[in-house]
Amino acid sequence: MSVKKAYKSWSEIYDHNENKTRDLDLLATQTVLENISFAIVVEIGCGTGKNTKWLADKAKNIIALDFSSEMLAIARKKVQHNHVKFLEADISKKWSLESEFADLVNCNLVLEHIKDLSNVFSETHRVLKNKGFFYISEIHPMKRFIGSQAKFEHTLVESHLHHLSEYLSEAEKLGFNLIKINEWFDAKTANPPRLLTLLFQKK
Repeated sequence: MSVKKAYKSWSEIYDHNENKTRDLDLLATQTVLENISFAIVVEIGCGTGKNTKWLADKAKNIIALDFSSEMLAIARKKVQHNHVKFLEADISKKWSLESEFADLVNCNLVLEHIKDLSNVFSETHRVLKNKGFFYISEIHPMKRFIGSQAKFEHTLVESHLHHLSEYLSEAEKLGFNLIKINEWFDAKTANPPRLLTLLFQKK
């Protein structure tokens, strides 16, 4: 199923159905970014505003981007703050944002839907200030190897496997420093980790 079609349908139940990946992602994001200071945030793949709501309590300004107008409509109802702006955008193309203005680019559970990561990394580098942070939370490659990926009502959503080496290679090309890497497991399980999180900093 195409990404746009899937999330149009998924938007109605995304916040309410059982979703271990969604819930663990929220915990991981809050844990990694809790002690990071940021005033201006670009959130790519904001969805229904799950992380936007938390980020809004820490940041002075947020620009939240998503491909799905239906998901954005829910996010706008959920997060009604003057310092949060929601925009429909395709992050695989050039972003209509100024350069070197953001303290943090936040990216959650969206890169599996992007075939080529180079544009996302280069645009992130462009909009970040020096010493700005790039946070990524994604399905762990090991989890993907055993067949786990985004799905809506048992239908697989178009996605792409990205190895850890791919994230690190794209970051190295642009001079990002890797600050922190974490693997996140479901509670009380011997299964492969569910999520991989990466925190980079622009030199």
